Amino acid sequence: MRTVRQLLDTKSAEIIAIGPDAPVYDAIRLMGERGVGALLVMEGPKLVGILSERDYARKIVLKGRSSRDTPIRDIMTADVKTVAPGDSTEHCMQLVTDSRIRHLPVLEGQQVIGVLSIGDLVKAVIEMQRQDIDQLQRYIAS
Repeated sequence: MRTVRQLLDTKSAEIIAIGPDAPVYDAIRLMGERGVGALLVMEGPKLVGILSERDYARKIVLKGRSSRDTPIRDIMTADVKTVAPGDSTEHCMQLVTDSRIRHLPVLEGQQVIGVLSIGDLVKAVIEMQRQDIDQLQRYIAS
């Protein structure tokens, strides 16, 4: 099973974040520009929350709030599930499944070093399965 660190090594190291006092509109614009479904909410180097498209849909759109007048801190998820570099892909998959989330910030100590999406995890699982199938086919053929 691959580790979180191994998955991060295949991705860009860039952290896309926004401050908690910025308007939700700025976050949605940034998500669109960067092609991501969630942003880390940070005060300096400290992770204080995460804001996803799901948060926007449920807490702004469905409640008739203004994304230009609402600060991110009012709708962000403050209880962020995180993982560490040594955690396994299997642990991450279990966490996103059980928590019904799509993004996992990766912390080394208190420092954010990356983010894994459910897409990253699925890709890793598919690659592992492909390797297992290749090994079994070679074994059968020999």
